[in-house]
Amino acid sequence: MSSAAPAPSPAPAPSSNEGRPVGELVVALGALALGLYTVVGSFGIAVPSSASVMGPRAFPVAVGLLLVAAAGLVLAGLARGRRGEAEGGEDVDPGVRDDWRTTALVVAAFVAHLALIEVVGWAFAAAVLFGGTAWALGARPWWRGPLLGLVLGLVVQLVFAAGLGVTLPPGPLLDLVPVLNGRGPGG
Repeated sequence: MSSAAPAPSPAPAPSSNEGRPVGELVVALGALALGLYTVVGSFGIAVPSSASVMGPRAFPVAVGLLLVAAAGLVLAGLARGRRGEAEGGEDVDPGVRDDWRTTALVVAAFVAHLALIEVVGWAFAAAVLFGGTAWALGARPWWRGPLLGLVLGLVVQLVFAAGLGVTLPPGPLLDLVPVLNGRGPGG
């Protein structure tokens, strides 16, 4: 029997969480700045005298405060040495090629949405965006995406115009519907 010393164990691989959290710090500070900008900027929104308790400032203030709170929690965690775990990429297949056709179709639907908002109105432009994106990502039948997009666009139009007092571009067709054009009855 030899009394040879056991082989030294290999040094542990460096953790991906070692070092300074530069990326996490940049994202947290960016979210904090965006949240503060949103809260401060929302006070520049003109509130019509007809606005109820919840006017057009409520949503941006709420989003801005949530951003500030989330950024504050991340910064507090970073100050205590907590770091997010690196994602393992469990569903990523590096052998699959990028699908540039789908990407181009989604970008085209977004550009069409931007170009159509003032021409046909928010709800119909949302139908083009939602339908085009759904079709590009493989939704079938082709007509279901635009139809669902139109319903969602009309709901958003109604919530913003009637509920918040914020007018989204109604377009020529919805301009005839008082509750959807932001002017109310007799407007």
